[in-house]
Amino acid sequence: MKTIFPVSWIRKASVALAVALFAAVPAWAGKYASIVIDVDTAQVLHARDADEIRYPASLTKVMTLYLVFDAIDSGKLKLNERMTVSKAASRQQPSKLGLKAGATIKVEDAIRALVTKSANDVAVVFAEKLGGSESKFVAKMNAKAKQLGLEKTNFQNASGLPNRKQVTTARDMAKLAEAMFLDHKDRFNYFSLPSFTWNKRKYENHNTLLKKVAGVDGIKTGYTNASGYNLMASATRDGHRVIAVMLGGTSGRSRDQHVSDLLEAAFMELSGAPATSLADLRERISFGERGNATADDLALNQLRKLSDPGADPIGDLIASATDDGDEAGTTEEGDDGVEVAEGEDTGEVAQGDATGEESSTEPAKPAVAGSVAAQPIALTGATAPAAIPASEAVLVTSEFTGDSSILPVVDVATLSLN
Repeated sequence: MKTIFPVSWIRKASVALAVALFAAVPAWAGKYASIVIDVDTAQVLHARDADEIRYPASLTKVMTLYLVFDAIDSGKLKLNERMTVSKAASRQQPSKLGLKAGATIKVEDAIRALVTKSANDVAVVFAEKLGGSESKFVAKMNAKAKQLGLEKTNFQNASGLPNRKQVTTARDMAKLAEAMFLDHKDRFNYFSLPSFTWNKRKYENHNTLLKKVAGVDGIKTGYTNASGYNLMASATRDGHRVIAVMLGGTSGRSRDQHVSDLLEAAFMELSGAPATSLADLRERISFGERGNATADDLALNQLRKLSDPGADPIGDLIASATDDGDEAGTTEEGDDGVEVAEGEDTGEVAQGDATGEESSTEPAKPAVAGSVAAQPIALTGATAPAAIPASEAVLVTSEFTGDSSILPVVDVATLSLN
């Protein structure tokens, strides 16, 4: 005889279990890291654990796209060219478009799919097209990473799907974002696409800061269980371009708010705002992304780690009770898209029809405010004391490491990658 457990009871019991563990298990397993730079001057406006090893998740696709744009610039690839989908590409884990082996996809559609849907099958299509195989393309990725000065980054695949050896740092990801902007300005506006439509299904860009924060015009989000919630953001105001990178968030919501805080604080610093105006932002930033995480965010994060569907019935119950749309193997927050009517306006930049067969016309070049200095980001170590007063949380050209034990946040176990 089966016993049916109400989902609401399971959810309450599961959350209570996670909250009860908060005081018993030490902090965060080193996922969080962040950095903010002023692209115009190459100044580091904020850094916290910026040189510590982390997992890039879908931020990997920024390097994949960098090489795609290189190939377009050199004439090796054309926007209206069609690429064939292999069996290996079609078998990639979500997030994906669900491309079938033997099907084809235009280069420009594929670019848009990577930017918005963060499709892993599309990443492999590009890798095989440009490298002959994904492994050979990865060698090109690592060669380019070395050329760009990404000193602690190593790629193992083109998508960001879990791999223990696929690692990076917040500083390296900021360098990559800076290089993408400086070297491919004429294509950078792809990262500001609000949505992408494929086979009558509309996929919203996961980077919600595009709609919420003034001046944000890219660049990429990412998520795996091991990485946490990552975000690489670029914004421009009053002639200043700022890039912010945060890795290892507890939830998409708190990550987005934290990066928003980092950007706001950076622009206020650059505009000479008085310290009193920055006080609240500095206090939140001094706690890292935890300063914006609710109790529900933290509890559900622990439950996501505790759950191991298929391992035991309890794990299955917890997983079903706390499913928020994230997929264990995914490199994104995941969505299934929204059905759109034939010919419906998708709100995309330079879009064609609503079936995924879009215009091959190159997007208009974005306006670039202010002068841009092409200097690399300085690699300087974090030498400040571990405990940082909130008033000093954001200082131009200052870097610091934070005290990770400020809050009794639990990480039940260091989550291993599949």
